[in-house]
This record gives sequence, structure tokens and C-alpha cells, in this order.
Amino acid sequence: MKNICILCCLLLSGNVFSQGADEQAVIKSIETMFDAMRESDSAKLVSVIHEGATLKTFYKDKTGTPKIHEGSMEDFASSIAKPHDEIYDEKIWSYEVEIDGLLANAWTEYTFYLGEKMSHCGVNAFQLFKSAEGWRIVSITDTRRKEGCQTAPSEHEKTIHTLMDNWHKAAAEADEDVFFGTMSAEGIYLGTDASERWLRDDMKEWSKQYFDRESAWAFTAKDRVIYFSNDGKAAWFEELLDTWMGPCRGSGVLELTSEGWELEHYNLAILVPNDVVKEYIKLLEKE
Repeated sequence: MKNICILCCLLLSGNVFSQGADEQAVIKSIETMFDAMRESDSAKLVSVIHEGATLKTFYKDKTGTPKIHEGSMEDFASSIAKPHDEIYDEKIWSYEVEIDGLLANAWTEYTFYLGEKMSHCGVNAFQLFKSAEGWRIVSITDTRRKEGCQTAPSEHEKTIHTLMDNWHKAAAEADEDVFFGTMSAEGIYLGTDASERWLRDDMKEWSKQYFDRESAWAFTAKDRVIYFSNDGKAAWFEELLDTWMGPCRGSGVLELTSEGWELEHYNLAILVPNDVVKEYIKLLEKE
């Protein structure tokens, strides 16, 4: 029975790794198409398009009547290759990919720019076929509108920067409502001591003595870098901190909920320069 369980785990893990690799390959094919648009490279475009691929746009005309426009990939490739003054730049904000065997569906939110000017936005629904040469696009259906468009790729990024800056500020001002309100109910805080793994509410109870003061602790963040999942619903970051302990690094994970971004996990670490590591180890040995 034990061997059967191990075999099942190996098979399942193999499927997970395969699924993840296929998802990245699907995204890569789509990104190649958009790179081709930016570079006016029709040959690059054709390299990820399957023969006979279809192109449709769902939209409303000036009277508000729903319409479907059907185009051809040949015309699409020709339009890309033609000289034009502005770069065709389609910015993708998120990917949702589903795969079953040789079939993949990908849903992407986008905003389309002609040079620096925003033209329109909507969603793309891609369907891809896993051919012998790799994932190839067999159909693209998109929607188009000019209202409610995301106009900067860093809107969520700006929100998270503000959220985390206010989180650190809340500790400096002993504002426990903002500090713990930023964390999810299941949020985890890892401190610099090996024993410090706090669930949000446990940390709130433990730190009450600090938040009863004018300032709990004062950390100043700088050089924060934020990363996002393909679907745009999760983010993780790393940041350097100026603290009373010297330079530290914080890293964390956030989730986009119906209430906005919530901090799910934060890890605080003291930075030890390589040239003093041996002395640092000696100090630990004395403990």
C-alpha cells in the first residue's frame, strides 16, 4: 500500500509539473504574438498561428447594437508588416489558462495602445492547439470598449506600495487598527527570532504592549519590488528596510479579495554582511 501511495504521488506530481510547463508554453506563444505586433514582425506572428486560425471581435456600434466582426489572420499579419508611425502595443494585465490534453483556453485582459495613446481595451479569448511544433493559436475572439480601461500597468502595484507604506506607518504610529486590518484573518508574520511565527490575532495579543505606546516600532521601507501571478489575483514582494536593528529585508504575499488587497504572509529578516558572518556565527554559539 505504501508503494502504491508513493507511485500515485509521483504520477500526480508529474501531471502538476507537466500542466505548469504547458501553461507557461501557452503564455509564451501568446506573448510571442504580441511581441510580433510591437516589432512589426509578421514572420514571428505566423510562427505561433495555426493554419486556418480565426479572428473575431465582439463590439457595439455607435447605436449600441451588438455586432460581430470576422477578420482573417492573413490580413492581420499583413497589417502588422505594413509600415506605421505608432507601435501597436497591447498590454496584458492577467492570464487565466485552462488546459486539457491538446486543447488550451486562455483569457486575457488587455489595453491596446497606438504608440503612447490608449485606443481601447477589453478581453481576449484564445484557443490553442498543441501541435508537434508546440502550442499554436487557432482562434482569437476579443471584446472592445473605451470605458473602464486600465491605463497603467502599475495601478495594482501603486495600490500595494501605498498599502505596505501605510502598514509600516501604522506600526510607527501605534495604529493597530490599520496594522492588523491590513492583514487577512489567516495572516502570518515571521519575525527575526526563530520562535516568532505569529498568526494575526496571536500577534495582536502579543504586541498589545507595543501598540499601547506612541510607536510600536518604526521601519522605513525602500527598494520594494512587486511581482504578480498570471491571473493578477496574487502578488508577492521584497523590500529593504531601515530599522533600529540595522538593515533588514522584508518579503510578503498578498491576495486580491473582494475587499481589496490583503497581506497573507510577511517575513522579516536581519541582513548580515558576508564579511562578518563568521563573527556572527560565533555570537550565536555563545547563546
